[in-house]
Amino acid sequence: MQGAGSPAAQLLLLSCLCGVAAGYPFRTPLDLDVTPRVTVLTSGLHGCRRFQSSAVNYSTLLLETERERLYVGARGAAFALNASDISASPALAIEWEASPEQKRQCLLKGKDNKTECFNHIRLLQRFNSTHLYMCGTHAFRPLCAYIDEERFVISSQPEEGRDKCPYGPTTGYTGLLVDQQLYTASQYEFRSFPDIRRNSPSPTLKTEDAPTRWLNEAEFVGSALVKESLDSSAGDDDKIYFFFTERSHEQTTAYSRSRVARVARVCKGDRGGHLTLQKRWTSFLKSRLTCSLPEYDFHFNVLRSVFVVHGPAPQDTIFYGVFGLEWKNVKASAVCRFSLPEVQDAFRGPYMEDEDSGSKWREYTGKIPDPRPGTCITDALRARGINISTSLPDDVLDFVRRHPLMSQQVQPLDRRPVLFRRTTDYTHMAAHMVQGLDGQTYHVLYMGTDEGWLHKAVEVKGQLHIIEELQLFEEPQPINNLLMSTEQMSLYVSSPSAVVQLPLSNCHRYTSCYDCVFARDPHCAWSGAECVEVMTQADRSALIQDIQHGSTGCEHTQYNVVQRSRSVRVGDDVLLQCELSSNLATPLWTLDSGEVEGYDLNSGFRTGTDGLLIIEARQDQSGLYVCHAVENDIRVAIVTYNVTISLDLPPPPPVEPTSGPFLTLSTPSPRLSLDETLPPPPAPLLPHSELLSPRNMEAMYLSLITILTGICVVLTVVLVYVGFCLRVGRRGKYSLRAAAAAYPGAKRNNRNRKQRRHSSHMELNTICNGNGICNGGSKLHNGSIQNGGLLEIVPGEGHTSSFKESPPPAPPLPPIPEHSSPRCDFTSGLSATLPSVLRRMNGNSYVLLRQSETEITSPNGHSFSEELNRILEKRKHTQLLPRPDESSV
Repeated sequence: MQGAGSPAAQLLLLSCLCGVAAGYPFRTPLDLDVTPRVTVLTSGLHGCRRFQSSAVNYSTLLLETERERLYVGARGAAFALNASDISASPALAIEWEASPEQKRQCLLKGKDNKTECFNHIRLLQRFNSTHLYMCGTHAFRPLCAYIDEERFVISSQPEEGRDKCPYGPTTGYTGLLVDQQLYTASQYEFRSFPDIRRNSPSPTLKTEDAPTRWLNEAEFVGSALVKESLDSSAGDDDKIYFFFTERSHEQTTAYSRSRVARVARVCKGDRGGHLTLQKRWTSFLKSRLTCSLPEYDFHFNVLRSVFVVHGPAPQDTIFYGVFGLEWKNVKASAVCRFSLPEVQDAFRGPYMEDEDSGSKWREYTGKIPDPRPGTCITDALRARGINISTSLPDDVLDFVRRHPLMSQQVQPLDRRPVLFRRTTDYTHMAAHMVQGLDGQTYHVLYMGTDEGWLHKAVEVKGQLHIIEELQLFEEPQPINNLLMSTEQMSLYVSSPSAVVQLPLSNCHRYTSCYDCVFARDPHCAWSGAECVEVMTQADRSALIQDIQHGSTGCEHTQYNVVQRSRSVRVGDDVLLQCELSSNLATPLWTLDSGEVEGYDLNSGFRTGTDGLLIIEARQDQSGLYVCHAVENDIRVAIVTYNVTISLDLPPPPPVEPTSGPFLTLSTPSPRLSLDETLPPPPAPLLPHSELLSPRNMEAMYLSLITILTGICVVLTVVLVYVGFCLRVGRRGKYSLRAAAAAYPGAKRNNRNRKQRRHSSHMELNTICNGNGICNGGSKLHNGSIQNGGLLEIVPGEGHTSSFKESPPPAPPLPPIPEHSSPRCDFTSGLSATLPSVLRRMNGNSYVLLRQSETEITSPNGHSFSEELNRILEKRKHTQLLPRPDESSV
């Protein structure tokens, strides 16, 4: 038999991986795999405040809006921050680290001294009006302590925490203090079974292990109190709900040896049984939460996070869950929502029965004892003399012990996810309800990823529209926790390195009526002059908002369209730039009101995601070009170009050389873009010499250009290789796997644009110098190009001129200044010819195209390395749409 490392086994593994990548491993539900509309990098965040200290792993958050305090639990420390501004100093801090002796004992247990042998705060809750309660792992010996809130100090000696806190920092855990009673769920001890416990005060209760184990390798993610006794006609009890993932009991073909998501509940007033189920829950029941794509027969079995949205009444409670895949090497997430009545129906349904000691579970069809097992004490039971769980009959309690699982599964609302995202792992989420100007109530969700991004979305007609994605951290890191305050209008996000405070919305990001309406943000509306926060407006009668469709209301509003002009010589290649801010918008170009077809080279145009390329311009291509952004079936003009293409234009001015060891030569090309506003200065003359004859000079030019082109090709290959290694190594937000998984069509174009903006470092770039001048004159302002430009062509290898004139003699080589650097720098002449577009011609030669402005000329004196660095930092790319041919790069 061949080993796993044999060539045959490796080939088989590679074939399987290719098959998984091609199918991913299922078809994509196009209506659910949503693309964020706007992408905002860390440099573009507004109103963002941060808190950092010497501590790390900020994982536990407690927000108290009445006191305007945000309590943070980290590794070895706890903090009290100002909820209005978490960056305000000084922050109150408690240092609580494990002793050196305890760390030594932890090492002797074989634990990691870089992660596990520290005191990670896992629980931080309000105990009473004056004290908080805190528990930490304490280097695999959990301890708990009380905190004096006013002085923010530990007010008593730490107490044993092994029944209240897990031993490790990554063990699934949830804790809740209700009326000074601590409800926790975790795998507490090193080799113990998972357990749901009420620890204090007495009586302490826990789940059962025999003869039927109630929890099977459970991993807990959250818990919630639902006050179902509020205005209850039946005198029902409040309940604590727990959410977790465990190994399946149901040994069917579909669920055999797999994990499933669960919801369990216990009654707050449970006191255990008298003889049977002593110190055990008498009200414990659990059911399966399903989050799947029925039409694709695909199931999300792993529950990662839960957020509870409390409505006006207990029956209006909604549970939002973030689900993932059981396969750890495949990224995907789904968001499902469940209503409290659906959960209650599942607990009133039929029970499951264990037929063969955990191997076969099926629906129980026998007689059910009275009162119904697992129910809380109600007014009806009190009328029968059963006032407490210890008064329940033994046959009821024995049935509860053997039948903890319900047969009916909890289905999500709409019977499908509200969101599906491939190549994204959501870790935590928060949600709240906002009333729109149309009178409807919308659920706004905030979802954090495992790479430090935040997605804001609104639920419309059972589906989520992702309003924006925000990069919160420069370095990828998981979002550990999310909390939200509507009073502070802030969102609090914790991660391994910092805590971030963000506004719930940033309406000023949208600069036009259409941009504001297209966002479909319930927090924002157009006032007639700007996009404003709805909550801050007393008079809302004139505000414009369209959340349902994101298209109406701006028909009669005025907006600015950038206007530019170009003068071009016949035969030039011209790039007209158009940058779209929305990932959901597609570009549409018109020429004198007629649509430009830019997918065929025979048309003379190529349409790219960032502009329109006119190939070998003809006089009949002169006219008014308009770039439109098409979104939600609405066409909005972005920029106009008045292009004039003529035969006779004066030659361009020569590029004045600067210091450096390389000779910079500028030759008028027979196919050269010209700035219409700049007069051509006379070229300097050299003494007559046979060596400097036109024929010899032409040969010299071509040789130099060939050499420089070869150098550029070598550097390009090296940078592509380095960029590829960096992308694979760092596994950034948009990896190669994400690009490979993209499906064709308009969404692929949107995703390509987004990937281009975030991860690609070796695409065709717009060139800028230190003064913000791009490609011979494009002036940068706030990261965008205010003025468009032409393309100047520098002859490449194999290029033949269609004109008979000989090139003029080259300018003299200037002396090297004394202050010049000893390093080898390219002069501005070479910098000016760095490409923003490369086009293959005649099968084996390339022409470098340079964009130049009509208004401003490019200053001299920047080295090749400086220009290259500016290209990489600029991250403005020109990328052609699909349907490429051999003549495009």
